Amino acid sequence: MNATDPYAGERLLLSPFHPRQQAYNLRDAWGAWNGYKFADHYYDAEYEYFCIRNQCGTYDICPMQKYEIRGRDAAAMLNRMVTRDVSRIGIDRVAYTVWCTDEGRVIDDGTIFRLAEDRFMLNCGSPCTAWLRQSAYGFADVEVRDVSDSLAGLSLQGPTSCAVLKRMGLTGIEQAKPFEIRHFPFAGTTLRVSRTGFTGDLGYELWIAREQALELWDALYAAGADYGIQPYGEAATNMARLEAGFIMPFMDFTEAFKTVRFEHDQTPFELGLGWLVDFDMPHFSGRAALLEERRRGPAWTLARLDIEGNWPADGSIVYDSEACRKDIGYVTSAMWSPAVKANIALAMLRSEHLRGPIWVEIYKSKDLRPYRRMARASLRKGPFWAPPRARQTPPSDH
Repeated sequence: MNATDPYAGERLLLSPFHPRQQAYNLRDAWGAWNGYKFADHYYDAEYEYFCIRNQCGTYDICPMQKYEIRGRDAAAMLNRMVTRDVSRIGIDRVAYTVWCTDEGRVIDDGTIFRLAEDRFMLNCGSPCTAWLRQSAYGFADVEVRDVSDSLAGLSLQGPTSCAVLKRMGLTGIEQAKPFEIRHFPFAGTTLRVSRTGFTGDLGYELWIAREQALELWDALYAAGADYGIQPYGEAATNMARLEAGFIMPFMDFTEAFKTVRFEHDQTPFELGLGWLVDFDMPHFSGRAALLEERRRGPAWTLARLDIEGNWPADGSIVYDSEACRKDIGYVTSAMWSPAVKANIALAMLRSEHLRGPIWVEIYKSKDLRPYRRMARASLRKGPFWAPPRARQTPPSDH
């Protein structure tokens, strides 16, 4: 025990960017993510959301779990673990994927960076060390190393993000395609930049050794001074990712190892991620169960809903009629979208009811009095909001 601080082992870790972030956090609005002190918001969530959509903002991804997998058997080991064929990922490219239990239930989702023929980096929201070690069992030449605390990550998102990186001196960054990785010399080391993000907008993720984190922050904010750069927290992230139609763990799905009740977790098909499941691979965890699910169809489907009115449907139950005759699902995420000018939501629905009427029961409090409204909903295909600049190469100049 630490005699001067008996709770030292329980205190939250500080991101290498924390000295700069603390000055911006006027509301002292901190939460926790993977043992790190983490900003829910800095000043106001809606203000930070508009910074993402109209200029650019930074989001600390240091608490994200980061694993380096290397060796002659690295690709084969990952192909046994995840549902996607990593051998098809080019060097300096990124791919989104999921990994499942033998029952086909999603353990987590994340991105795989292919950094060399025999070297990968897996990024995910929750610790995955034990599962990675189990997945590596039987492979002679593979090393799994947790680099979460040694590698700093900062996400830069928004329409002016490319202009900021160009101002910072990252020559040719405008030629980076979505899901491409580029490398730049910086502060005596290498700055890795991937054209990735969680907002559905033009954006990049910057990766550097922990020791150079503050130098990166200072250079980025100096370059972004004329472009409205601003840090944003979890609340604004959740708004932006919902408009993009991206799923959030513990909101839209429950990780299989953290589910208490049977089948309260989900499968890739239930989450609309069947396109990530490559049955051309001879074996991966969950393959047999997912093959059977593809044959019979998923029991549930995560649907995108456009809901009448302007009452956000947080925590709402979904019915097959205005009279609430049959419960057909539940809303997982909801908001009034400023960019789309619509009342949007993700909802887990029983698949057999996708073609029928959809009604959402919404409760809202006014002056401490609860009010109830039944609102009709319609299915929405594709993301709610997807600006062309998110896919353009080079992006439109700002």
